[in-house]
Amino acid sequence: MKPDFDGFYREQYGERWDSLKAAMLSEEEDKTSIDGLVVPYYMDRTSIETAMLLPVESASSVLDMCAAPGGKSIVLASRMRGSGQLTSNDRSPERRQRMRRAFESSLPEEWRVNITVTGHDASRWGVYEKDAYDRILLDAPCSSERHVLTSPEHLSQWSPSRPKRLQALQFSMLSSALLAAKKGGIILYSTCSINRGEDEDIIARLIRKHPEEVREIPVSLEYGEKRDHGMIVLPDVSGGRGPMYAALIEKL
Repeated sequence: MKPDFDGFYREQYGERWDSLKAAMLSEEEDKTSIDGLVVPYYMDRTSIETAMLLPVESASSVLDMCAAPGGKSIVLASRMRGSGQLTSNDRSPERRQRMRRAFESSLPEEWRVNITVTGHDASRWGVYEKDAYDRILLDAPCSSERHVLTSPEHLSQWSPSRPKRLQALQFSMLSSALLAAKKGGIILYSTCSINRGEDEDIIARLIRKHPEEVREIPVSLEYGEKRDHGMIVLPDVSGGRGPMYAALIEKL
C-alpha cells in the first residue's frame, strides 16, 4: 500500500510532523519587501534572505534559472543595481509576462537596464551555454508542500511518484547549472520543499558525482536548521517563515 501524504512526511519528521503541518496550514507567513523599490514586492522574509546568500555585487554575469514569478530576481537586481548582466529565465510565456510586469512596476529603471528575460529549458542550459556565468540561482521546481496542504485539489492528486519525478528534474537542472557556471562560480540551490529527497539529497548526489569539481560553502539563515548539506527554515519554529531550503556550491 502506497504511503499517503501524511505518512510520507511523518516518516521523515516523526512526532514533529503534527506541529509542522499545523504551521504550514496557518496563513501567518512573515512577509516583507526589500528597500529601494518603486512599488513594494512582498515575499516571505526567508525567501529574501535566501536570495541574498548569492554574492552578486561584483559579478559580471548572473543567471536566475527558474526565475518566475520574479521575487528572487528582484532581490538580485537590488544587489546588482544595474551593474553586470542578470538573465532571468522561465519556460512559461505567461509566467515570463507576469515577471516582466513585476520588474517594470517594482524596479527602478536604472536597476532594470541589465536584465534579460529568457524562456529556455533550465535542465538543458549547460548543453548550450557552458562556463558562462559567475553566479547562478536555481530556485528549483519542488513539491511545495505548503501549497499542497492548502489546496484540496492538489492534495487529492498527490502521490509518492511526484517527489521522485521532481528529484530527477531538480538534479538535471543542478547538473546543468554546474556546466553553465564558470570555474570559481557560485551556485545557490533552493526549494520551498520540506522533503529531504529534494533538498540535501540533491546536493549530496552532486557532490558524489563531481567530487573534484565542487565544494560546498556554508550558509547561515535566521531560524535555519542545519542539514547534512545546507540549511532549512521551517514554519513551526520561525514564526511562520518558509519552508525554505538553501545550499551554496562553488565550481572548482
